[in-house]
Amino acid sequence: MTLLIAAAQMASRGGSPAENLEKAADFASRAAAEGASIVCFHEQFLTGWSPVCPPQEEDPDGPTVTALCRLARENGIAVLGSFTERHPGRPRNAAVAIGAGGEVLARYAKMHLFSPGGEDRYYSPGESAATFLVEGMAFGIAVCYDLRFPELFRVYADLGAECVLVPAAWPCSRIRHWELFIAVRALENQYYVAGINAAGGESDRAYCGNSLIADPDGETVCRGGAGEELLFARLDPGSIVRARERIPAQKDRKRDLYHKLL
Repeated sequence: MTLLIAAAQMASRGGSPAENLEKAADFASRAAAEGASIVCFHEQFLTGWSPVCPPQEEDPDGPTVTALCRLARENGIAVLGSFTERHPGRPRNAAVAIGAGGEVLARYAKMHLFSPGGEDRYYSPGESAATFLVEGMAFGIAVCYDLRFPELFRVYADLGAECVLVPAAWPCSRIRHWELFIAVRALENQYYVAGINAAGGESDRAYCGNSLIADPDGETVCRGGAGEELLFARLDPGSIVRARERIPAQKDRKRDLYHKLL
């Protein structure tokens, strides 16, 4: 059975979470009307992302998660969102998956913090992967800079993920890297990778969208433009099976040997 996924490419307005939530609700409504089973938003979509000035911290079940649960329940669609989670010492750049009934399915905190921008000095890193099911399909979660680290995506392959969702605030200046990493992570693990990027912004935080979903062969299923839009892709678990039958790279991995090489 296939599953329709929606990527909401938004231009969030800094300092206006209520306005951004209203826009997100419209995206969710449209996604549900088209028959999508899950709608995904970019990194820190309600507040905007800053590596050195974290938005206001929230409890794990604070205003953002409460709003997302309501949005999911009212539209009958699963939702992936991101927020700044209160944590001892320093906050975490967190993502949460909500089921169509409004229940929390999974929580993830960004493991790899963007040290070139100072994110590692202001946030605490996550320490575990997170998977969840939507209509029987297995999803994993990574956030933005995580995309540069193949080990996490290999873990998701071992955990049985069929698609890894990557909410991001990836700048225009490195958009070519974004495109390459999404394709390569999908190809090397032979599953889907969905990158949901921000649009809008200025100067060094200018985002030009290019949200992208790649299939188990690393081919582009859909790609966004530079502005706001709602993207759709139909994910087929059978294509994962077929890709791994054609080239059994997962089976041929030398797991025991790799450990000896360290």
